[in-house]
Amino acid sequence: MTIVDSARHVVGGVDTHRDVNVAAVVDMNGGVLAVESFPTTAAGHRGVLSWMSGFGCVERVGIEGTGAYGAGVARHFAAVGVVVIEVDRPDRQKRRQRGKSDQLDAVEAARGALSGRCEGRSKSGDAHAEALRALLVAKRSARSTRIRTIVQLRHLIFTAPDELRARLGTLSATQLVNEAAKLRPRPGGDVAAHGVKTAAVILARRVQGLDDELAVLDEQLEPIVKAAAPELLNIYGVGVDTAAVLLVTAGDNADRITSEAKWAMLCGIAPIPATSGLIDKRFRLNNAGDRHANNAIWRIVITRLGQHEPRSVAYMNRRLAEGKSKRYIIRCLKRYVAREVFRVLPR
Repeated sequence: MTIVDSARHVVGGVDTHRDVNVAAVVDMNGGVLAVESFPTTAAGHRGVLSWMSGFGCVERVGIEGTGAYGAGVARHFAAVGVVVIEVDRPDRQKRRQRGKSDQLDAVEAARGALSGRCEGRSKSGDAHAEALRALLVAKRSARSTRIRTIVQLRHLIFTAPDELRARLGTLSATQLVNEAAKLRPRPGGDVAAHGVKTAAVILARRVQGLDDELAVLDEQLEPIVKAAAPELLNIYGVGVDTAAVLLVTAGDNADRITSEAKWAMLCGIAPIPATSGLIDKRFRLNNAGDRHANNAIWRIVITRLGQHEPRSVAYMNRRLAEGKSKRYIIRCLKRYVAREVFRVLPR
C-alpha cells in the first residue's frame, strides 16, 4: 500500500490531443514522478485530477492548448480550484536535443508551469466571453462566406449572356443580390442562359440566407456585451463587434489580467525591448499577442482619426510636428486606447 504525503506539493502538466490527454506530475524540484494517458472524456478528466492528487497536493497544472483540445480538462481543474496555466509548445532547441514525444511534452508543460516560464492563466470559458467567442466564430464564417458568394455572383454575371449582363452588370452588390434572387429560370430555351440564371438564383438566395444569419447573431451579441461590460460601449470608437472581440480576448475570469501592461502585451501592443551592446533603449514592434484584439484596437484608433476626435487629432498633429511618422503615432495611440479599455473590463 502506497502512503501519499498530503503535505507534499506537486505540479501537473498535460499534453492535449483529440482522443487522449497525456499527463505528467513533477515535484517542486522538477523531478518527474509519473506520466500517464487518459481519455478526453468527463471520466478521463476526473481520472487525471484523481491520479495527480495521489502524488500530493496539486499546486498548479500547465495545460497545452486550453483554447482547443485542452478546454475540457482545463475547465475541470479550474472548477475544483486548481490554478491552470496556459502552456506554449516546447521550444525547438529542446526538441532538437531530446526529441519529440507526448510524454516529453507533458513533462515540459509541468516544468513550464513550475518554473514560471509559462505564467498566463487560462480562460475559464464559462460565461459571457465564451458565449461571445462562439457567436463571433459563426459571424466571421457567415461574413466571409457572404463576401465570397457575392464575388462569385459578380463574376458569374461578367460572363453571362448579353441580355442578363446588361440587366445585372452595373448594379451594386445589394441590388445585384435582390434582382438575381428574383430570376425565374425556365427550361426549354437557351441552355447556357438557363444554367447561368439557375446558378445566379442559388448564389443570391445563399447571400440572403447569410444576411438572415448575421441579423440573428447581431441580435444576440449586443445584449451579451452590455451585460458583460456596459461601459465598454461608451468608449469613443467602440461598437458591439469590437467590444465583443476585446471581451473574448480578456476572458471570463477577471483575475487572468492583473495589470494594464499585461493587457497591452496580450493584445500585442506593448513594444518589445531590443537592446544589445552599444544599442541602448531600443524597442521593436510586437508581432505576438491576440491579433484579433490588436486589429480591434487599431480600428478604434482609425475611427477616431477618421471622425476627427479632438484628442486623437491633437496628439497626431503634435507628434507629427516632432517629426514622428504616422505609423509610429498610431502605435502610440493604440497603447493609449488599450489603457482606456483595460479600465472598463469586467472585474
